[in-house]
Amino acid sequence: MFSRTLRGWLKCLACGLVILSGAELCSAAGPKYQGITRPSKMVILAFDRPGRISEVTVKDGDTVKVGQVLARLDDAEEKINLAKLKTEADKVMHVDAAIAELGQKKVDLARVREAAKAGAATELEVEHAKLAVKIGDMKVALAHLEQKQRVLEYERERVRLDRMKLKSPIDGKVEQRFLSEGESADAHAKVIRLVRIDPLWIDVPLPEVRAEALSVGRKAKITYASGESISGEVVFRSAIVDPASGTLTVRVEAPNPKGTPVGKHVKVSFEPETPKPTAGAAKNVEKKDKPVVTSQGKDVGGGKADAKKG
Repeated sequence: MFSRTLRGWLKCLACGLVILSGAELCSAAGPKYQGITRPSKMVILAFDRPGRISEVTVKDGDTVKVGQVLARLDDAEEKINLAKLKTEADKVMHVDAAIAELGQKKVDLARVREAAKAGAATELEVEHAKLAVKIGDMKVALAHLEQKQRVLEYERERVRLDRMKLKSPIDGKVEQRFLSEGESADAHAKVIRLVRIDPLWIDVPLPEVRAEALSVGRKAKITYASGESISGEVVFRSAIVDPASGTLTVRVEAPNPKGTPVGKHVKVSFEPETPKPTAGAAKNVEKKDKPVVTSQGKDVGGGKADAKKG
């Protein structure tokens, strides 16, 4: 008798634990899934050429904006070279000289032609004058080409000089500085790591069937261990199922204006999809709301009859 009673109590206790466990994982928004918050963007900046770092303008934890200069290499020599190329690019005397020479050749041709009409110049002299004009045209074109090349050389050096600066490609924060002023940096060596944590991302592995039921834009609720919760939405669903676990990764994005550190364990639940009313249901509702009047003028549908009594 006692053993039967004990078994009964144990069964009740087990059922209670199952119910409590389910309540812990379920809410009005559906089951809760584990996830870890992470930055929505992380970039590591490096110079594409070796050199000595002359300046680093930020420190760990600083907030940065897109386009902000964060560090630069020693560029004194490159600035001198750029100034030289700028002077050469601005010079147009070679072009002007070629144009002036061409003008003189055209004048000479006109004179030779006039002389030929008077019999004072031969046909060969006229042909030589024509050839001189043609060569003069080619010299002008060559002068213009050389001028463009000097301008392009200046622009190339200007771009190279600009690439000796590290600029932030994102709005975010400096997570780590790897090198400081005065240190030598190899090409592609890490210099600064930036992160963007507003918005933040949570990659949630879900059972395949559950993940396939979610679409981009589905609202989600993210709950921290402290009990604080924020709202987010699905921004990505993986196209590859993990064969080992049978899960699909769903990415949730959520605003983080307070700058709460990422890397925290959270629970994520997804709001159920609001069912859309069918055309038949909408038609039935319309019929239900419309009063029906009989031939005797009585309102069968609950409305007032508009027919006049005879």
